[in-house]
Amino acid sequence: MSDPFETPSPFQPQPSPPQQAQPYQQVPSYQQTPPSYQQQTPYPQQQAPYQQQPVAAQSGLSDNAAGGLAYVTIIPAIIFLIVPPYNRNRFVRFHSWQSIMLAIAWIVVEVGLMVLGRIPGVGLVDLFLGPLVGLAFFVLWLMVLIQAFTGKMFKLPIVGDLAEKQANS
Repeated sequence: MSDPFETPSPFQPQPSPPQQAQPYQQVPSYQQTPPSYQQQTPYPQQQAPYQQQPVAAQSGLSDNAAGGLAYVTIIPAIIFLIVPPYNRNRFVRFHSWQSIMLAIAWIVVEVGLMVLGRIPGVGLVDLFLGPLVGLAFFVLWLMVLIQAFTGKMFKLPIVGDLAEKQANS
């Protein structure tokens, strides 16, 4: 007979406590599959035959977008003067030519300031005048860029007249 006060040995099998039946066991969330995957069929349903989508009447950029993009660099301005849908539009041609003329004017003024800066005694004037002229051209560039994107034909004093002559020819 076994002694009731005897401690059980860890190497001897222990009787397991009686299991109680549970009416519902929940599956852990990491083992569940999402509801959208449970009802999917392995093969897609038959689809209707291909139907051609209607083509829009106008494709490409709007006039405002093309006019504004002409000011981003000189390259889009040149492209808009060459590519057929845009080179027939007076608004896009005007802003492309004004962008090119403004870039040329900016380069001429900067070269003039560099030459002025090489003259002894006047070089200090260039030190203060150069950043101001650069800022003025930047503000002017932002103004014409915004005006073109809003659809306005904003004409600069000297450059705008030349651009208008080129756009109308």
